[in-house]
Amino acid sequence: MRTGRTRRLLGYGALALALGLSVPAVATADDVPLTPAPGELALVTLTGAGTSAGRAEASELLAEQDAVLTAIGAGEPVYRWTTALNGFATRLTAEQLAALDDQPGVASVEPDSIRPLAGRTSLAAVRGAATSPRLRGGAGVVIGVVDSGIAPESPAFAVVPGLGADPEAFAGACVEGDGWTPDDCTRKIVGARWYVDGFGADRVRSSESLSPRDDLGHGTQVSSVAAGNAGVSVRVDDRDAGFFGGVAPQARIAAYKACWGAPDPADDGCSTADVVSAVDAAVADGVDVLTLALAGGVRIDTLQMALLGAAEADVVVIGASGNAGRSSYAAHAAPWVTTVGAAVGRMPRATVTLPGGRSWSGGGRPSTLRGRAVLAQDAAAPGASRRAAAQCRLGALDSRLVADRVVVCQRGAIGRIDKSESVAQAGGRAMVLVNRRPGSVTADLHSVPTVHLPASAGRPFSRWVSRHPGARVTLSRVDGDPGTRRTARWSASGDPRGTLVKPDATADGDAVLGALPDSTGRSWGVFSGSSAATAHASGLAALVLGEHPDRSASVVRSLLTTSARPIPGSSVLDQGAGALPGRAPTAHLALEVAPEQWRRAMRRHRLARLNTSSLLMPARQRRAVRTVTNVGSRPEYFSVTARGFTSHRVRVQPLAVRLAPGESADFTVTVSGPTAPGRLDDGMLVWRGARGGVTRLPVALTR
Repeated sequence: MRTGRTRRLLGYGALALALGLSVPAVATADDVPLTPAPGELALVTLTGAGTSAGRAEASELLAEQDAVLTAIGAGEPVYRWTTALNGFATRLTAEQLAALDDQPGVASVEPDSIRPLAGRTSLAAVRGAATSPRLRGGAGVVIGVVDSGIAPESPAFAVVPGLGADPEAFAGACVEGDGWTPDDCTRKIVGARWYVDGFGADRVRSSESLSPRDDLGHGTQVSSVAAGNAGVSVRVDDRDAGFFGGVAPQARIAAYKACWGAPDPADDGCSTADVVSAVDAAVADGVDVLTLALAGGVRIDTLQMALLGAAEADVVVIGASGNAGRSSYAAHAAPWVTTVGAAVGRMPRATVTLPGGRSWSGGGRPSTLRGRAVLAQDAAAPGASRRAAAQCRLGALDSRLVADRVVVCQRGAIGRIDKSESVAQAGGRAMVLVNRRPGSVTADLHSVPTVHLPASAGRPFSRWVSRHPGARVTLSRVDGDPGTRRTARWSASGDPRGTLVKPDATADGDAVLGALPDSTGRSWGVFSGSSAATAHASGLAALVLGEHPDRSASVVRSLLTTSARPIPGSSVLDQGAGALPGRAPTAHLALEVAPEQWRRAMRRHRLARLNTSSLLMPARQRRAVRTVTNVGSRPEYFSVTARGFTSHRVRVQPLAVRLAPGESADFTVTVSGPTAPGRLDDGMLVWRGARGGVTRLPVALTR
């Protein structure tokens, strides 16, 4: 843990307007009714911050809450919040709701809602693990994960030598429940709590554990990617699949279970009341990084105000942008949350090469091998149809014709890895999986070495094999860059009419390997979505704090997002600053926002003037000012250029500054060009330091 550091508005849409934040002009999937119905769980926020902002003692806030509850004749609420937020969750009658409207000090009343998790788990298509990128990093840092719980039995969370320094000031608890005892908390899992009263214990599926134990798998995967142990051996279906390591393998995890499985998986999710309660507890416990890999909510609501309290308590808050990119803008629109979108496309690649040198490329990770090729439909087992054999269904291949061969299988009918299992059972040496129509290719973990070809390559390769039966082909992995990232279509983009650039950055969110609870039947699985990207960002934040525990959350946020590299072909509102790196940022230039400035800017409707690490400038705005600070240990010279803008001229003054450690300088951004509303123009301000660091600030010039 680091050291040294109006009247009631019905609904959060009105609250957002009062705080100076934009409210989308169109309805989205995240809209909820403005007021709670009688008997429904109501989230009541009172004026004044929680104890995390140093505004009041918990006893004072409890007295304020009691006064309001007594005045409207209400009993003890379901939840009380006193650290990240001053408020409570309770069920009220129509008369009590009407009486609440006349109470002074009530800032907002919002109905509870269920938010979906921002990722989906696959138990089938597991890609091979990679060697842990690092063996150390994040020691002494606690990542609070608000999700579906954690599986303590996973080797990703075992107590191993080399965990490094323990957190100094974390004061969390290990709350008991179904299948969970205090012994399940260790030097790695340092705290665990659970919250279900908002979702309702009577609404969870029978297989769920009313405890911090994870049964869905999502929370375990997020925790393992962020802070799973390094060098963990991965075995899938009794096969070695390499080694796994989290981004910050020495960081500790505090699990806050607030997301639950329902009898119908479509109803899985996280009650806002439960999530806010988890956030309030995490801040009180003293987490350093707070991760919310859940979607829902493009407005400034009760949850976002709780996250403001966390930011004021110097916690690095990381949130998922959401996966409803075609129907909703990015979630977590507040500037105190680092919002992370998903990138896809980086995949191990392999080639199939013919004797004459002609080759085709696809997804895969095979070691180099040569073998005689056979079309699967030409190797049908007795009684099996050619179609079943072509699709390499289980039992459809004749082992006499397949043994020690490279079998060419068509995609469809059954799972991709089931096809390689069929080839393995028949004695095949390797597989080339071909798409029959346009579609994605993958680099799954298969039973035999495999290359997955797109239809454009699969058709000519299959024709060649049919004309050259028994000819030898070579499968080999492509070394070097695993491919070019692109922003996922489903990753939610930022609102061009908003105040801020969102998401702040992106990270890999496609088939990311993570640990799973034993209850799922597998120890490892892949998950996709902005939740995987959020886990990566949280681990990076822990790496920064592990190396520099005295840095503020605001500085960590800035260093994190400005270290991203732009994704070609994606707009700033799709990717923010770009794709986050795989290691801790090394630049020494940061843009800092003091904790007290958030609320001051909201009261004055000046959030756009905050010293954030991005700029969203409407056509009418021609000038903006930001402040950079040298957070390094030596004096350094920094210079800046504006890049990527196509229809506007963007100038920065001054073009260079020399800053001593801790010294700051203002710079002014001036825009000239079309003043009438037009299409989005965007680009980057790129600061380069004399010691090699690069700091990128995304700029969106909107219509």
